[in-house]
Amino acid sequence: MWLGARLDALPTPALAVDRATARRNAERMQERCRALGLRLRPHVKTHKTLEGGALATGGTRRGIAVSTLAEARFFADGGFDDILLAYPLPAGRLEECAELAQRLDAFQVLLDSPGALQRLRQRPLAGGKRWLVWLKLDCGNGRAGVRPTDPGALPLARAIAEEAPEEVTLLGIYAHCGNTYGCSGVPAIQAIARATTAAVLDFVAAHPVPEMAELTEVHPGNYIFYDLQQTLLGSCQPQDVAIRVLTRVVGHYPHRNQLLVDAGWTALSLHGWAQSPAGCAAVEGHPQLRLAGLTQEHGLLEPTGGQLDFGRFPVGTVLALVPFHACATAAMHPVYYVHEEGEVVALWHPVRGW
Repeated sequence: MWLGARLDALPTPALAVDRATARRNAERMQERCRALGLRLRPHVKTHKTLEGGALATGGTRRGIAVSTLAEARFFADGGFDDILLAYPLPAGRLEECAELAQRLDAFQVLLDSPGALQRLRQRPLAGGKRWLVWLKLDCGNGRAGVRPTDPGALPLARAIAEEAPEEVTLLGIYAHCGNTYGCSGVPAIQAIARATTAAVLDFVAAHPVPEMAELTEVHPGNYIFYDLQQTLLGSCQPQDVAIRVLTRVVGHYPHRNQLLVDAGWTALSLHGWAQSPAGCAAVEGHPQLRLAGLTQEHGLLEPTGGQLDFGRFPVGTVLALVPFHACATAAMHPVYYVHEEGEVVALWHPVRGW
């Protein structure tokens, strides 16, 4: 019922996606990877939609990374193939992984422990299929993976490659530069990227599989939408951010010098509250306003200084918030309103759950 509607007519809070900006971001990343001679395997966890996946893969629907088995099944049902579950092999859910491995042309998993390898070997696939595996390294991010300097790291890689050739195929080494989120500026980000790449290549240089001697794939995800965090890091420009959370002014409180809006943390998440001067979001076009507080369904806006001009923001005014973190914010919304020049042209429905 909202197709053809103007953005200011939508029920709020609402997640709006500028289709032209998202497409431009996708095409720029595709061209960048072509120029570098690298395969692009887009991570779909930011948007979790078939439409966003098609955009990121240039319409091929091949070669994506996911974070959950729910995403893997959703994209498989949508015609996607060659799916990497970019998460350590989930204990207790091996049968779900096996079903996907049997069903898809290529379903790939991450390992970071001998125990995970043993679980795969105890669950062989049928029809001559083998488990397709990446070894997950922790090169400083501090989240998941075996550290390349750990005594057991290289033996684990060799065990995957050599001890079970009929059951498991080692495709490569996987690392995530998530520690760049603590950086400030492009030089610092590039320094971590170089250090991570060097750590991975030094590790594979000691491994006997020659095809793993070079960088072959990159797996970015946030770039389709971008956000305030990426802007502050220097990864993109403000005009590259494709999403906004639309919210309405629902109350005036002169005694507090505040506006009440209908976007709480269920529309934005609380990510960024302590990291960003703007908090969880910036108010587009109104740098004199800032988020002063969020409860479940309420947001408080106040001026950065001086007295608020309430006449500029009548009750019912629609404001656009640029979220701090696209992944966390998108996860709060059951539908995305995709627009061109302010008119809704499509509705994207993300997958939910794990």
